[in-house]
Amino acid sequence: MTVGLVCLAAVLMLAFLRVPLGIALLTVSIGGISYVNSFDVARTMIPMTLSEAVFSYELAVVPLFILMGNVLSRTGISEDLFRAANAFLGSVRGGLALATMVTCAGFSAVCGSSFATASTMAKVAYPSMQKYGYSDRLASATIAAGGTLGILIPPSIILMIYGILTQQNIGELFIAGVLPGLLGLAMYMAAIAVVAWWKPEHAPRGERVPARERWGSLAGVWPFVALFMLIIGGLYVGWFTATEAGGIGAGVALLVALLQGRMSWRRFYDTMLETAQTSVMLYVVLFGAMLFSQLISFSGLADSLLETMQGSGLSRMGILLAILAVFLVLGCVMDSMAIILIFVPLFSPTLVAQGFDLVWFGIIVVVLTEIGLITPPIGMNVFVLKANLPKVAVGTIFRGLVPFIAVDLLRLALLVAFPAISLVLVQLMK
Repeated sequence: MTVGLVCLAAVLMLAFLRVPLGIALLTVSIGGISYVNSFDVARTMIPMTLSEAVFSYELAVVPLFILMGNVLSRTGISEDLFRAANAFLGSVRGGLALATMVTCAGFSAVCGSSFATASTMAKVAYPSMQKYGYSDRLASATIAAGGTLGILIPPSIILMIYGILTQQNIGELFIAGVLPGLLGLAMYMAAIAVVAWWKPEHAPRGERVPARERWGSLAGVWPFVALFMLIIGGLYVGWFTATEAGGIGAGVALLVALLQGRMSWRRFYDTMLETAQTSVMLYVVLFGAMLFSQLISFSGLADSLLETMQGSGLSRMGILLAILAVFLVLGCVMDSMAIILIFVPLFSPTLVAQGFDLVWFGIIVVVLTEIGLITPPIGMNVFVLKANLPKVAVGTIFRGLVPFIAVDLLRLALLVAFPAISLVLVQLMK
């Protein structure tokens, strides 16, 4: 157990020092396994873990969904979504912010990354809000909060990695994320409406778009809607697995981009190169996480944690709340990917022993990391946004995020109190 704690502390220290997470996990895992067993065991486990991962059918889902998101993000889907949302919502008070939030949710459904969503919407939506007199506080906070939907609304890279680490069905995780994601969107839009009513100077009205133009704007959205319905609908009715859904999604996205004349050879090359680079980066991180899980098992740290929790006198709900508090605090100072990779293997045996559903807990963990992405002092979405909007102060963004953090905490409480919100579609699917 001591070795496990030392290795956990070493990984956390390296993560805080901004050492690439995959390198930190691999280095510490190899050193820890060598100490607990021998270097020969560690040396043998490296190729075994790599070959198991590389030839894993389930792990192929990662680059496929990354390719689909890259194709759509490079072919103007974000602009089309914002144009359509703005046409229907822009004329009401706070309408541009509402349209931005809807666009963030839509773009999340084909992107799977909160950082990419926030960065893209900073370029697409912020200039329009600035043009119509929206305050920097509301405009920037809307984009930062909307970006967090990228890791919950399926397909989600974080949910894929969680499913791989906990050996849960990725398709079920995607379906479980639908209602909590839509609930998050609805609550964010309610927060915008309240701010627009309470502080109307922050959210003026936009121009009214003629009816013909409004309905015409939907023409650019149909590929996104069709693709999302194909993937989620196909997973729900059991037509294909998550890996097959990724392949179909990537293929259909490429076909649509070609038919619409949005995919040149240069853009295709850049898309494939970006997909390869992102996939390799995630695979290295996953290899490290798999080895780190083996180290936790060898050291007995997870078993010791389970015994400590069971001997603490805490109730089943008390144990859950203690674990959630750890994730919530960590989310304020660590990257969401690091939290998932380091602490999910550590806590999942305890949760299973207490009878909690790991699919449900996966949604809870993602919501916790969503809150961490916009919570000071290290709200990663805030700093991604700051890089794209250098004239907006970090303090301004954080102040604007207060109502969004409040509704996020309310949503977390609802999801913990009523697991059916996350699991009802999964149960119906089964």
